[in-house]
Amino acid sequence: MSGATASRRAWSATRGSGGVADPSDLEGTDRLTTVLLVRHGLTAVTGKILLGWTPGVSLDERGRRQASDLAGRLGDIPLAAIVSSPLERCRETAGTIAARRPDGPTAPGGVQPVAVDERFGECRYGDWTGQELAVLAKDPLWAVVQSHPSAVVFPGPEGEALRDTQARGVTAVREWNDRLGPDATWLLCSHGDVIRTIVADALGMHLDMYHRITVDPCSLTVIRYGERRPFVRRINDIGGDVAELLPPPPKPEGEAAAGDGGDGGDGAAGPPAGDGAAPRPALSPDEVVGGGAGSYPPPAGGGAV
Repeated sequence: MSGATASRRAWSATRGSGGVADPSDLEGTDRLTTVLLVRHGLTAVTGKILLGWTPGVSLDERGRRQASDLAGRLGDIPLAAIVSSPLERCRETAGTIAARRPDGPTAPGGVQPVAVDERFGECRYGDWTGQELAVLAKDPLWAVVQSHPSAVVFPGPEGEALRDTQARGVTAVREWNDRLGPDATWLLCSHGDVIRTIVADALGMHLDMYHRITVDPCSLTVIRYGERRPFVRRINDIGGDVAELLPPPPKPEGEAAAGDGGDGGDGAAGPPAGDGAAPRPALSPDEVVGGGAGSYPPPAGGGAV
């Protein structure tokens, strides 16, 4: 099919659907590599502590349940590869998905292997690693992270520039696409900030706007990469009812507002805005660093995320 024919086909689809073209028509004749981006499931401190590269942090009961549920939703979709960040919370999520695969390339024992690629590891937050998000929100750098993240270099000798996190992640995705070839579908399990920067690149967004993208724990984002451009087909799919996407009802006067998936997310008000100032509200989704905890319910019997 010529380019002109493809254009006419897309225009015809637009006219025939009331002005909205089917994305599959707009994708034309490109042979597409499909990437399923999955954020790791919940841990006991997701949304409270900026984990970064902290080792030894595993999924909690909720995170394991999230990973199992997502594995069920993926069904029998053939995956050319399952690739993970080297950190435990991602490897455990990817491993749960791999163990539920009905087919595809398998290792001895019948389980599809999980490839580990360090380039999909979390942003290196340097001296911020392991600190409470409510404390970090008082740091002057926090305001820069919110307003001008493309300029941020996290403090300390191990700190990384967020733009470098994006560069390594996007480069790795492109290399895996080339390795697996067109028409392949593969799954990547990584972290909130890494996935958001990859999505921002696919959308042609400046990195300074990446906070507009939400990536909840164990959410599914789908990008198809063609020869000409990427096509973002789904973002932050967590299944469930539409009602779960709405903000929680306001708390009675005098009660702290619960975090809505932003950093902190622990139901407490945020840090003070300054000496003598009123307490800040709980950190909101547009202030997320590291991805936040999403809207998944707390453990049975209460408790913070």
